[in-house]
Order: sequence, then C-alpha cells, then structure tokens
Amino acid sequence: MNKEQACIFPDTDSLVEHLADWLISRIAACEGRFALALSGGSTPRPLYALLAEPQRAGRIDWSRVHLFWGDERFVPHDDPQSNYRMVKQAMIDHIPIPPANVHPVPVDGTPESAAARYAGILRDYYGADRLEPGRPLFDVNLLGIGDDGHTASLFPGAPQLSETQAWTVAVTGIKPEPRISLTYPTLDSAAAVVFLAAGAAKRPAVSRARAHDPDVPSGRVRPQGELLWYLDRDAAGGDA
Repeated sequence: MNKEQACIFPDTDSLVEHLADWLISRIAACEGRFALALSGGSTPRPLYALLAEPQRAGRIDWSRVHLFWGDERFVPHDDPQSNYRMVKQAMIDHIPIPPANVHPVPVDGTPESAAARYAGILRDYYGADRLEPGRPLFDVNLLGIGDDGHTASLFPGAPQLSETQAWTVAVTGIKPEPRISLTYPTLDSAAAVVFLAAGAAKRPAVSRARAHDPDVPSGRVRPQGELLWYLDRDAAGGDA
C-alpha cells in the first residue's frame, strides 16, 4: 500500500460506513492503547454515530481507546459550538469508554493557558516532552478540511502555520471565538492521518491539498505514517 491513498465513495453514507469499519479493524489490530484524534464539524458526526451503534460499538474494546481532539473552540463544553459536545452527544454518551480515556481540550482560563494545558495532557499520554520520529502520538488522526483549505484550526495565512516547536497553539483574531489547535508536528505524529471530506464545495480545497499546495493548510500535513483521503465523488471531482 502506498503511503498516500484516496478512497472515493459514491455518497457520504457509504463513505462513513466504510471508514467506521476501517477504524474498528484498525483498533482490533492494535495491541495496547489506541489513541484516536477527532475532528469537529458536521461531516464526521455520522461517523461517530455509527461507531456508537451497538453492532459496531460492541466490536471495539473501548477500555483501550483514548480520545483526543485536533482543535476546539474556546467555549464551554456544553456550548452548541463545542466540538467536544458534538462528539459526546453523537458517540461518547452511548459507548462504554472509561471517562479517564476521554481527553477534551480545556476551555477555562485563557486560550493560551488552555493550549499549554492540553499540550501537557498530550505529553503525559505520550510519556515524553518531545515527539520522536517512528513513535507516533496518535494511532489515527481524523481531520476535516474547510472550503478555504484549513484543517484543525490552522487557517490560510495564519502565523500558527509556522509553529514548529509547540504541540498546541491558541488561535485568536481569525474567527469570532478563540480556538485551540494542534500544530503540524503534533498532527503529523500519527500512524495514519485520515482526511474526511464530502460535497462539491470542498472540491477545490481538496484538489489543492492533495497536490500539496503549500498555500492550503491541509496540503502541508505530512504524517509519519499513512495519509488517507476518504472522499465522496463530489469532493473528489476530477481527481477521483
């Protein structure tokens, strides 16, 4: 298998069903802990709901799975805009995962202090202060892609794109609410990065990202392991 691969599906339903079963197989094949970084947004919500269905949830050893977030809005966890809240409602509330295995982004204090504390949570899980080549932090990192090509909360032209040392950053002054995001070194520290995109509106950004256009934040992701694109036909367009 090539390190980078596109998986194209006729519609969103078949896309998320295939990805759910791929994730289940990936977890089953992994010995010990399994770190899964989650994306916010509307596209992955059906995936999380599928993973919570009894037939699929029963095939997962949730005691080994640890959940993290690629980014978060700096709003309370019960706010409708919270990525944590979306995942909690769609999946966490319906699965037997130990509470200690769920690692939401802190959203109190300041955005900067919250980002620093999340970096500490990640380092504690990883067991080191530096990310090491060949020892990825995440087993699977699920990422979305915006119409403008952003991923996590790394936006076109933002100074956070150049961060190479910190594991996390506060993102302020770009969107109405501050955000906390993982940086490229942290996003890339994955055995597999999976981009999930659906709809024709995503097609231009997906095409540029798959061509690794450096002006598109998604195109700069370079995981240690596999890079997989899970796309419907509308998002893939002529690149299918």
